[in-house]
Amino acid sequence: MSSIATERPSKREAEVLALLQLRLTNAEIAERLFISVRTVESHVSSLLRKYGVADRFDLTALARPAAGDTTTPAGGMSGLPDPRTAFVGREREREAVLAALAHRRLVTLLGPGGVGKTRLAGAVGAAAAPTFPLGRVFVDLVPVLDDFVVQAVATALGVTEQIQQPLLAAITDRLGRGRTLLVLDNCEHLLDPVAALVERILSACPDVTVLATSRERLAVPGEQVVPVAPLPLGTDAVTLFHDRARAADPEFDADPAVVAELCARLDGMPLAIELAAARSASLGAAGLLAALDDVLLLLAGGRAADRRHRSLRAVVGWSHDLLDDDERLLLRRLAVFVGSFDLPAAVAVTDVGTPGAVADLLGRLADKSLLVPERGVVSRWRLLDTVRAYAAERLTAAGEEPALRQRHLRWAAETAVALRGHPADRRREEFRAVADDLRAALTKCPPGPSPLAHQLARALGHLAYVHRFLLEAAAHFERAAAHAPAPGNAVPDLRHAADCIVTATNCSPQAFRHLLAAAEGARAAGDGDARALALTRAVELANRFNAEPAAEIPQQRLRDLLGQATAAGTVGKPTVAAGLTLANAWTASGRCDPDPRLAAAALAAARAAGDPLLISASLDAVGGAAGRAGRLREAHRVTGERIALLPELSRDDPSAGVEIVDAVHMAATWAIAAGDLPAALAAAERVYQDDLVSNHPYASASKLIPALALTGRFNEALRHTESMWAGWCRAGRPPAPWLWLAVLAAALACGLLGDGERFGRWRAQALEVTGLGDPEQVPNFVAFLTFVDARVAVQRPQADAAAALVGRVFGGDSQGRYGPYARAAAAELAVVAGLPDAADRLAAAAPAGAENDWAAACLRRAAGRLHHDEDALAASVRAWERIDARFERACTLLLLPERAAEGRTELVELTRR
Repeated sequence: MSSIATERPSKREAEVLALLQLRLTNAEIAERLFISVRTVESHVSSLLRKYGVADRFDLTALARPAAGDTTTPAGGMSGLPDPRTAFVGREREREAVLAALAHRRLVTLLGPGGVGKTRLAGAVGAAAAPTFPLGRVFVDLVPVLDDFVVQAVATALGVTEQIQQPLLAAITDRLGRGRTLLVLDNCEHLLDPVAALVERILSACPDVTVLATSRERLAVPGEQVVPVAPLPLGTDAVTLFHDRARAADPEFDADPAVVAELCARLDGMPLAIELAAARSASLGAAGLLAALDDVLLLLAGGRAADRRHRSLRAVVGWSHDLLDDDERLLLRRLAVFVGSFDLPAAVAVTDVGTPGAVADLLGRLADKSLLVPERGVVSRWRLLDTVRAYAAERLTAAGEEPALRQRHLRWAAETAVALRGHPADRRREEFRAVADDLRAALTKCPPGPSPLAHQLARALGHLAYVHRFLLEAAAHFERAAAHAPAPGNAVPDLRHAADCIVTATNCSPQAFRHLLAAAEGARAAGDGDARALALTRAVELANRFNAEPAAEIPQQRLRDLLGQATAAGTVGKPTVAAGLTLANAWTASGRCDPDPRLAAAALAAARAAGDPLLISASLDAVGGAAGRAGRLREAHRVTGERIALLPELSRDDPSAGVEIVDAVHMAATWAIAAGDLPAALAAAERVYQDDLVSNHPYASASKLIPALALTGRFNEALRHTESMWAGWCRAGRPPAPWLWLAVLAAALACGLLGDGERFGRWRAQALEVTGLGDPEQVPNFVAFLTFVDARVAVQRPQADAAAALVGRVFGGDSQGRYGPYARAAAAELAVVAGLPDAADRLAAAAPAGAENDWAAACLRRAAGRLHHDEDALAASVRAWERIDARFERACTLLLLPERAAEGRTELVELTRR
């Protein structure tokens, strides 16, 4: 974005912004707020201007999230731990870091543990608010494992995976929308994955700045390191000691010289000072100094940095040694948690006493600054990284680690299973609180069968899926299969892994392998029906989702697998019969096209089985067969039946994800193909509203743009196109051959607006985005391209060019699903260009109107023009009104003398919007 306004929204605008987050239409927002739709539109326009974003869907990303989601609206800062205490000193360092952030896009605060990097980063983030109007996001990486850095950042941003959009692409899309500060805290144990992530973000998001804290450099090009030194031994260190000591004892008072000496002995290290100050109530300043003398005598000599590091470790050890036996026992056992924990978790894992006894011990450790309380509806605690490292050493030395790991695993499995049953509003926040520990417990499990690990991995798979970490969910299901106690237990896990992969990628090779493994597991378990269903699903998906050449699997192999399925399953069982018939429908032709007769038989069998997933998949085959045969209205109607099934499909079930995603996308596709523009707009809105497919940086908009352009909402369509194109570029321009339809629709909008330069640019970019060596061999592309050229030419026809274009449209047999548009527009072009064969072209195009509402209205207008028939023109006006094609209606009104003025007025309004 070139500029972003910082003007705050009004109270009413804030209400509209919050309702946009719920993905309500303008009419629904108006009904909620008891205001007019026009007033809502005015507020949305004002919000677009204030936030400097392209469309309402970008506004959705900025809206305050729903309960349980801690992402932050524009201008806020999310994820920063509650400091609970005052920030002391560091004015010079804070200004230096702010100055560095003004000129560098990656700044790393470098220093040893306990020196105060996290507090400084938080203070800098707060001070930097005016510079980053789209927000500042704080990500604590302490509890994060190597494989989950991307998930940690995504969680902080509130983004999830979508179909054909990896999680990293979702992150770069969200961050790429404007000036944002990303704070990555405690990177030292994750240098490689963090460096890779930062490089990708900086490359894809030119307006993003990263502030990292680490004990080592990230070694990313362009990194500026700002060393963070201990506090000066004068005012700042002493002030910190007094502040923390008075928190422990409000009456604390001490000789300034003694406090200064204490701070000097502790090398100005903030964490060491805080740990010592926490003991001031019991020992006093003079007692503290005496008690520390023996410990610190061991630190004489050596390099200063090493000495400071050892002094901090010594103070942590000294603080630990002052604990009583129960406190030491609890502290070392708490080291098994990688993140924060609540009281029930501490009781279950540490096994040191009753809830009351553990609560008392937790309070005592917090009083001594060895635990950090976290405020919230549920009280939680966490160990500082330095303290956790020391406690973990003590746990290992005590020989307790194996037993604690097992207790941690059991707690994790029970917690994950329990979370699956919680209401969605509770589950989201609770999962965020424990996710790192659940992942860590699973990661640390040794390979091989394990009932607990299997239970945890399966539950984690479902939780990750519910929170829309689709590929992570697939990995957990794969892990569950690997830990399954018996082959039969792995079958549903492998099927879920396949479902997650297809939902996320719309491609089947890896899913195909998982389904074959599931079939093998079912064979080993002696379950022939489960084997048959896994094999038939593999055959079906291999042909339904084969957009990439690598996905193609030889048809002979698929037929062989179908034969194995037939031999293995109980053919008379309804679900098995439906699965076999559906797979057979997809293989009968040998071309990845469903056989119409077998598809209808599969649908009948699926309905007899009463399985909504099989019904939806069979409807897809029926609709696909109808569409390929040119029966576009039937394909559109059948897809409507799939949409009607959606309420029966669980949004938390990976098995349903494939059907939900495919149904909403195909609903938009076939509505456009049939020229039913209101249905196409409704389907595109559904794409945005569905949490499995919404918020994609370019796929979601690609469904909306054609409908907007065809209805005459040109400027809205072009705003979405610019946003879509920017999202595709931010994602690294991945293969997206289906994107050309939206890009050509943008070219249509520009051409009808009379903007020849942008018409040519978008037309050329449509060719680029196909990624095909010869797009002329793709009938759908050719049909829509020639439609766009013909419809734009109708506005300013030239006889020679028109004749060539019309001849091209009617010269071929295969027109694809957009053939009716091309034939209707070409027939009208023949009329307005005065071509001698115009009547013949009009007659040849007549069948197009039977399958496409837009084509039918266009052909009525062309007939009215040819025969100077005002009744036909009036009928065309009514047809355009039925499909809400405003621009076409206005153009038709111009042809009716008594209504021409009305048409001119509408055209002016449409081109201004």
